[in-house]
Amino acid sequence: MPAEIIQIKNLRVKYGEIEALSDVSFDIISGDYVGIVGPNGSGKSTLIKSILGLIPFEGKIIFQGETLSDFILKNNIGYLPQKMSFIDQRFPATAMEIVVSGLYCQKKFPKRVTKNDYKSAGEIMETLGISGLADRSIGKLSGGQQQRILLARALIHSPRLLILDEPTVALDPQSRDTFASIIKKLNSEHGVTILLVSHDSGSMGKYASKLLYLDRKVVFYGTFDNFCRSDEMTKYF
Repeated sequence: MPAEIIQIKNLRVKYGEIEALSDVSFDIISGDYVGIVGPNGSGKSTLIKSILGLIPFEGKIIFQGETLSDFILKNNIGYLPQKMSFIDQRFPATAMEIVVSGLYCQKKFPKRVTKNDYKSAGEIMETLGISGLADRSIGKLSGGQQQRILLARALIHSPRLLILDEPTVALDPQSRDTFASIIKKLNSEHGVTILLVSHDSGSMGKYASKLLYLDRKVVFYGTFDNFCRSDEMTKYF
């Protein structure tokens, strides 16, 4: 029987006097694909930052009985933020080099890249259908291609949990659909647990197994079918 990969209990985050998250509690089961949706300013990115240990919070976040630091040190989490703004045509790295850089955190000084590292990078790029981009400059790729390269970097160490914070916000519709299909395949065929922030609850219903509707607190958490006919959402809207 699948076990909880994350348990979040009574999570509370404040920025000064402003309460960004209030008494947030829910569990993520291993193998879930959870879409986090809600209006602007609802605390979606704050929730992700809390799970990643990037900001202080009150309450508990439990990773299968382990602390956050122990869970991350075992390379259990892959993270893809919103489109990174530093990539331009002059950035001096190939797509392959960007993917391999996802392994640096595992290495002790001096951080040398091995043939096996490049083999792992090639395999994950093949899985994502981007092996033909390996030798191209990252700065000269399209936005959709860059996001798939960054996704490969997040996946190269085979994380059990993949966290994505609005990863398609800067992509065109076709690239968004392609990217969404890749994420769905990672979940359904490779068993990666997905936690994805989006502003679009309608499109998330096509891919996610569960929806978390957040507005500083949990308004709804469950399947998309239940979301569409839930009393909580009827009252909320």
